[in-house]
Amino acid sequence: QVQLVESGGGLVQAGGSLRLSCAVSGSVFGVDDMGWYRQAPGKQRELVATITSGGTTNYADSVKGRFTISRDNGKYTIYLQMNSLKPEDTAVYLCNGIVGVSHNWRQYWGQGTQVTVSS
Repeated sequence: QVQLVESGGGLVQAGGSLRLSCAVSGSVFGVDDMGWYRQAPGKQRELVATITSGGTTNYADSVKGRFTISRDNGKYTIYLQMNSLKPEDTAVYLCNGIVGVSHNWRQYWGQGTQVTVSS
């Protein structure tokens, strides 16, 4: 069974930093594009950052210059380094990935990790 497992969330003061991780586990033959999304209470899920298998990145305007997405292909893991956090960054952060399973590529979501930024 394929799982995307996030970790690293928590409570931090405004201006602080957190590093999120998302590891793909299970019987997979590869991992393609991956990304981080977030959902705040009462709001729609929004894209935070994506990274291709080749390392090309894309960011939401609201996090550019503060967040950095990276990946370790050997570990099937992506990271999100979040600096200069603001209260408006408070949300559940979810990992998304295109994973190679049983000769097919399929999209998976993680369960999410809570990030809370206090003012």
